[in-house]
Amino acid sequence: MSDQIKHECGVAVIRLLKPLDYYVEKYGTALYGLNKLQLLLQKQRNRGQDGAGLATIKLDPLPGSRYISRKRTNSPNYLKDLFDKVYKNFQDVPEEKFQDAAWLKKNYPFTGELLLGHLRYGTHGKNSIETCHPFLRKNNWISRNLILAGNFNMTNVDELFGDLIDFGQYPKEKSDTVTVLEKIGHFLDDEVQRLHSWFKPDGYNAEQLNELIFEHLDVQRLLRRASKKFDGGYVMAGLIGHGDAFVMRDPGGIRPAFYFQNDEIVAVASERPAIQTAMDVHVSKIKEIKPGHALIIKKDGRVSEEKFIKAQKKTPCSFERIYFSRGTDTDIYIERKKLGELLAKTVLDSVNGDFKNTVFSFVPNTAESAFYGLMEGVGKCLNQYKMEKIMNLKGDLKEKKLEKIMSLTPRVEKIAVKDAKLRTFIADGASRIELVSHVYDVTYGIVQNNKDTLVLLDDSIVRGTTLKDSIIKIVSRLRPKKIVIVSSAPQIRFPDCYGIDMSKMGEFVAFKALVALLKENKKEHLLKKTYEKCKSQEGLPKKKVKNMVIELYEEFEYEEISKKIAEIVTPEGIKPEVEVIYQTIEGLHKACPNHKGDWYFSGKYPTPGGNRVANRAFINYMEGKNKRAY
Repeated sequence: MSDQIKHECGVAVIRLLKPLDYYVEKYGTALYGLNKLQLLLQKQRNRGQDGAGLATIKLDPLPGSRYISRKRTNSPNYLKDLFDKVYKNFQDVPEEKFQDAAWLKKNYPFTGELLLGHLRYGTHGKNSIETCHPFLRKNNWISRNLILAGNFNMTNVDELFGDLIDFGQYPKEKSDTVTVLEKIGHFLDDEVQRLHSWFKPDGYNAEQLNELIFEHLDVQRLLRRASKKFDGGYVMAGLIGHGDAFVMRDPGGIRPAFYFQNDEIVAVASERPAIQTAMDVHVSKIKEIKPGHALIIKKDGRVSEEKFIKAQKKTPCSFERIYFSRGTDTDIYIERKKLGELLAKTVLDSVNGDFKNTVFSFVPNTAESAFYGLMEGVGKCLNQYKMEKIMNLKGDLKEKKLEKIMSLTPRVEKIAVKDAKLRTFIADGASRIELVSHVYDVTYGIVQNNKDTLVLLDDSIVRGTTLKDSIIKIVSRLRPKKIVIVSSAPQIRFPDCYGIDMSKMGEFVAFKALVALLKENKKEHLLKKTYEKCKSQEGLPKKKVKNMVIELYEEFEYEEISKKIAEIVTPEGIKPEVEVIYQTIEGLHKACPNHKGDWYFSGKYPTPGGNRVANRAFINYMEGKNKRAY
């Protein structure tokens, strides 16, 4: 992705199902769980660059002993810093003591059987230690302690926060993470108290009461009660002080979650390849947590996947497939290639089938898989072209003519190269823009001056600023006749409110193109009309709210908006013609048939809160308010 955006967080959970000495005997270390958690986080580092954290819980601790350990960091080298600090606790342990699991667990932190890790990609607000997950809700009752980390955003934080006030709480801040923590914590308290009140009249002592609470705590019921009003995309992982754990997934399956279980371990992660690598297991052994379900791990080792909320139409985030998730997942790799392949014919039509004078390349590195697919598609078209040429020769099959036809191949080159990140503290705007324009460098001497067309594939175009200020400006120095920018994703038209930092509609280049076309076609009055429609929706119950901005886009054909985008991203003073080609939504669904969450492209949100966010983003634009829409 040429435009930098912040997106999805990463979650990892480890539950050791055997006593710690089992792992010493089999794997040679009592820190087996910690090592696996580190590997899960390392293999998901694409999902967070603002910070990281982990927490562990020891099962069956003695009263008065510390059984919860937590460490968080917002260091630039967040993963190294996190585990350096964790492993520093063991630097004075004698070598022979590493084989004594019971002694390590009794005397050292981070030696628990239950582990939770998180990688943070902050979508808004400050980036401090306090904003890094996991979050901890403390209580002297062991079964009321709650640790929470997640990959989520809620569209209705105000509503959920209001519930907490109605409960009589005084939350310390109004963020979705704290609000969700306190909401789940409230019902955890309630469930524990319910069990305590149920068993106490039977004459059990305090220790026996605790054991009964541990056994009978209904985590599924707890999550069902806590999540009734949740509106958003979420995967939340929670650890309860006595040893129960859960990972819950939203009813539309917007955010991803996978798990592996055998008789030794349960491992959960946001991405499937992370588990494949960390646990060295075949993809067939890994399951996806179903939408509206929670993976629940009881203290006694029972593992179940239970429905806690009514499932909705499954709409997993398609951006996970296009860009966010690592392309090492077999299905994602194939889907990204298909996204590129489906664009081949449109691209070749744009260059009039001129293989001889067209150079194909991609930018940045995340578009590489889609580029392989594009070139496979181009190769198929070229083979068809060769067959037709050979058939037209009929009986005149001379060796030189045949050799000329068969030697024709697509010209594939590495043109754009992302340079090291440039940092500057220069206040002068012109100087800063000049430096930003050199984020990318180019390979000189490949493109024929004023003769070749340069085709560059990107995986998506959000704001278009990097295209205009850097990529197109720098590749135009190669003096191509034409530059064709190809996006393997459709036009991003609407804000996201389920985890991605795309909430300001006025920043999208597709929306800028829409506004420009409305003005050029003397339809500017429709902006005010749509604004009034959006305002009229504000007082409605959220289930009745409709996305009123969709109608504006219906005024123009898809290609008209693409053409206007090309004009917007073309820097002043460059000679080559610039064309922009986008993937269609139909093509997206064909390439990613099981991940049809396309609201940022289509405006069709999977939860009622999404429509309200879209309208609010438009209202903010019309009122000149530069703030997020939820």
